[in-house]
Amino acid sequence: MAKYLLLKHYRGAPASVNDAPMDQWTPEEVSAHVQYMQDFADRLESTGEFVDSQALSPEGTFVRYDGEGRPPVTDGPFAETKDLIAGWMVIDVETYQRALELAGELSAAPQPRSPTGGVQASGRARPWLRSKTGSCP
Repeated sequence: MAKYLLLKHYRGAPASVNDAPMDQWTPEEVSAHVQYMQDFADRLESTGEFVDSQALSPEGTFVRYDGEGRPPVTDGPFAETKDLIAGWMVIDVETYQRALELAGELSAAPQPRSPTGGVQASGRARPWLRSKTGSCP
């Protein structure tokens, strides 16, 4: 089994049919989205493929090291994380193909103003980095 990080992108990803931030969704749209995500996680938990997941708040700050004895830099030429990543899920699956299959399903969570009812935006599947011993660092 191999672990993958599935990232949910809403804005900052390739152009989406629906680019409405979640704070502009109706309560029904939010409920439908959250229910889809919960049902998806429950299904993966029942197959042993679910590890963890979290939605991310739109607040946040990019921070980078700026040298010894200097305060961290919290502004600059950075993309906004709230525009890039809306949430994540860690899965543990047998194959890369299965990770891609699940990433596709994850991106189909209902969202407003989409002709198909799906997100119509990107997800990303990234494998855990493995050391030469085969374990996660």
